[in-house]
Order: sequence, then C-alpha cells, then structure tokens
Amino acid sequence: MNFHGNCIYLNMRWNGKRMGRILIALVIISLCFGATEFVREREKKEPVSLFSQAAGLLMEPYLPGIRRMCEGDSAAVGGDFLERGILARYPALLFFMENGRGSVTESDYARLLLPEGSDEDRKGLPDDALEYEADAMHLEGSMESAIRQENERYLTVREETQTEPEAEAENEAENETESGFVQAAEKSYRYQWEELGDYRSLIKAFYAVDSTTVAGEELLQAKTLLEKDMRIRGSADAPQILIYHTHSKEAFVDSVPGDETNGILGAGEYLAALLRERYGYNVIHNNGCYDEDRDYAYSNSLPEIEHILAENPSIEAVIDLHRDEMPKDRRLVLDLQGRPTAQFMFFNGLCRTKKGAIEQLENPYLADNLSLSFQMQAACNEYYPGIARRIYLKAYRYNMHLCPKSLLIELGAQNNTEEEIHNACDVLAHVLDMVFSGREPERE
Repeated sequence: MNFHGNCIYLNMRWNGKRMGRILIALVIISLCFGATEFVREREKKEPVSLFSQAAGLLMEPYLPGIRRMCEGDSAAVGGDFLERGILARYPALLFFMENGRGSVTESDYARLLLPEGSDEDRKGLPDDALEYEADAMHLEGSMESAIRQENERYLTVREETQTEPEAEAENEAENETESGFVQAAEKSYRYQWEELGDYRSLIKAFYAVDSTTVAGEELLQAKTLLEKDMRIRGSADAPQILIYHTHSKEAFVDSVPGDETNGILGAGEYLAALLRERYGYNVIHNNGCYDEDRDYAYSNSLPEIEHILAENPSIEAVIDLHRDEMPKDRRLVLDLQGRPTAQFMFFNGLCRTKKGAIEQLENPYLADNLSLSFQMQAACNEYYPGIARRIYLKAYRYNMHLCPKSLLIELGAQNNTEEEIHNACDVLAHVLDMVFSGREPERE
C-alpha cells in the first residue's frame, strides 16, 4: 500500500473512532439526563425549563421508553428505574405497566411501536375471568340446571309436534332449514334491574375489564344502557346490516384450508343467510382479507369498511365477526337443545387506557356500542343462559367508531368445530333479531 493509501486508511480509522466516541458520549449524557429527571420526579421538584427541553431533545430519539417513564406522576409509573429501562426495549410490556393519570395520545404509543389495533386475543386477564361462576344470577345456581331446563322445553315441543302427523311433517320441513334449532319461546331468567343499580354489581354480573383500561360509572349504568333504542328502523329494501371480518384467516379445528365456506368467513356467510332468510334483514357480507399482516388488520380494514358504508348509507348495524384463541385444553362449548354449541363473547374498545383518553382514537358512538353489547348480553343470559361469556372491555377502538350499532363478536375459538360454530350462529341470529326488532329489552 502506498503512502497516499496509508493516509486514507488511517484517516478513516480515526474518523470511525471519533464517531464511536461521540455516540458513546451521547448515550452517557442521555442516561445522565434520564437519571436526573427520575430523581427530580421522585423528589417532586419542578425541573428547570431549559434543562428539561435539552433532556427531551436527547432522550426522544435515543431513549423514548425512559422519556415516557418520566412524564406524569411517579405513582403512575411503577417499578424501579433499572426495570423500566430494560422494559423500554419491550414497548408492549411497558404499555401494560402504565396506569397513571393524564391524557394519552395515539402518537405516544406509536413511538413505542404499539399500533392501534393490537390483537384483541391478547387479553390482560386470565381466561377464567371471562367465565360466569356457579352463583351467577342468570344461571340460577349452575349452568347445567339452566341448560337442562331449556333442553326439557325443547323435548316437550318435540313430543307435542309428534302427536299430529301433519303438524310433524310441517315442523320437520321447517327444522330442516333451521338445523334442528328451536327458538327459546320464553326466558329462563329475568333480571331484577334494581339489583344492578350500583356499578360494582353491574361489573360483576356482566363484564371483564382488561388490565390496560378502566371503565367507570360514567360509562356503565344499567338504566342508561337499557334505555338506548337499538332497533333497526330502515326497510329491508336496502342494506341494513354489514358483516365483515378484520381477521378473515381465522379458522376452526376441522376447517378446510382455502375453503371460504369454512372458518370465520363461512360462519359469517351462514349468519348472514340466517338473518336474511329467517328474519328478513337485508345483509351485506364482506369477505375481504385484511390480516396478511395481522398487527395492522384494523388499519387495513378501515378504508374498505368506510367505503362500503359510504356507498350504502342505509346500513344501520356493523358486525365484525372473529373467533377467539384459547388454550388447547379449554373448549368453549355447551350442550344446548341436545346440540354441541360454541360459546361466544361481545367485545368493546373503550378508547382509553388507565392514564386517560386516547385523544386520536375518539369514538362518538361509544355509549351506543356499549348499550348494544349490553342488551345483547342480557338477552343471551335470559333466553340462553351460559351461551355468552362476559363482555370484554379493552383500551383501544377496534373500528367501532363507524356506526352506532357496532358489534365485535368472538365466536367460539380455534378448537371448536364447524358444527359447534354454526349451532352458535342459530342462537346469535335469534338474539340479534330480538334486539334489532325491539322485542328486547322489554320496555313498559
């Protein structure tokens, strides 16, 4: 190597070392700023404005987790400095630890790489928190006894129809299209709503609240939730209901891969057919795929659903149909009218974490969404005890801001069979009709 080449080589090495030292210095300075800010916060002292601004400029690009940790009051942060410094590399865990006061914006969490529609399957509560215990009011002691009463009514109806050959032939023809399902003619249980007048009783009777959020009395009052009129008022001459699937690739244990008559798409079409043919609604079923990248499925589906609603302004109700994810040894199934039937769950996004409202994820229809899921849950519990798990409340929005009558439904789980799912759709369609027609909830 000649003299000129040696000079270039040495110069490059010197520049590389200098850049490395500069970067190390920046990191050390940022850590010092972070430690100082942390101590100031712990001592409840107001930081010097200029110092705070300089710290922010350095910490934002290099240590956003520590920057977030230092904002707000220290009681909201939890954990020690070292623990949260490590968790800054894992934004989802950092998000779950944040439970303080103050406004939370979408951009705060975008910087922590947590997109809006984080998968609703990731629940911040143990699975058994979604189940009703044996002392649940609507189960009247136990789920088994309530289901047994319903099955006895079903058998009684069958015996009565078999006494008249002509009536039996007609009923068999009807039941062939109804897959053996008989609509519950009367309630197995009637809520005494005055018993659920206080917030704690209502939560215990109906809800599971994710660890990322908080509900509050201003959102959940039985009287208010029941009073909202959720009837569909438009004529069936134009589309009234839209069914779609944010996660269209979700399947069941015996689904045939690539067959759109199976999986959650097949369940959606079966539910749409029931609502059209048995109950007389005009239903659009959208089978678009939005979950090639599952983490961004909600943002991917949003433009298309907005487009469908713009082209069909007569649509009054939007149903996003999913299936849940369960441990392998846990199956969401019960015996209803002698048929294995999958359980389902209504899901609501509250647009706020424990720190407060997510300002860029506003939902003007939140009260309507909550009323609809509550009225659906009440009807399920009164007519088909045990079919519906607790309503799940989580922090984000899940595109439920597009329509007042918006439902996100988790229908069964990955280890349910196609038969169990279709049997559940029979129940779900009946309950939808009771609420959309105004027969439920009962009003004086």
